Amino acid sequence: MQSDFRAKQIYEQVADQIRAGILNGTYKAGSRLPSERDLAQRLKVSRPAVREAIGALQNEGIVVTRHGSGTYVAEQVEARPVQEAEPREADFSPNSTLEVRLLIEPAIARLAARRGKKDAMVESYLDQMASITDITDEKQQALWNECDRLFHRQLALMTEDALIVKIADEVEKSMAQPLWNRLRDDGIYDPARIQLYVAEHRLIYESIISGDEEGAAFYVEGHLKRVQRDINSRE
Repeated sequence: MQSDFRAKQIYEQVADQIRAGILNGTYKAGSRLPSERDLAQRLKVSRPAVREAIGALQNEGIVVTRHGSGTYVAEQVEARPVQEAEPREADFSPNSTLEVRLLIEPAIARLAARRGKKDAMVESYLDQMASITDITDEKQQALWNECDRLFHRQLALMTEDALIVKIADEVEKSMAQPLWNRLRDDGIYDPARIQLYVAEHRLIYESIISGDEEGAAFYVEGHLKRVQRDINSRE
């Protein structure tokens, strides 16, 4: 009989431990969780893994994060054993997704720049992202998420390489997952940050259509490293 065993990602294991602490009363309803730094030290994991775990628990409604205050246990948590939770395939670690993107997206940008063609869809996504003024508004936030995700996929289409597009489709799916959106939304929460991201996207596109392969790769890498810092830097 074929086994359904799947090794859990680090953030899933951390989330399991925090969830168990909530259900057994170690962390009481309404109480503040230890800081990410403290949890990382206690559980002997990285802070990004703790941040991802907390993001997953936020998506489950088990904890709530108050900017500038910390993360708190929800007032009402369904008291059921972890193993009885409804099974679902876990989201990919956002940091793992970014590591993969850092490997492949600079190469995609180089190849797109080798083609050096303008793209109406990319320009449309850029214009829509630039129109965002209130990232806390759910509709504008959803628009940003969609345009950001599809912008990067469209760069792959600009390479005119079917295999690269297929790979980019898998990356795009990971960027549509709730955990990715949770951490990314928490990382870019003010208009100034949004405009910085728009500027970085424009630099990528301008380098591509001007045929600057090295510049395109450089700006993609810099942008992805900024995203990585932003999703991991808030307490």
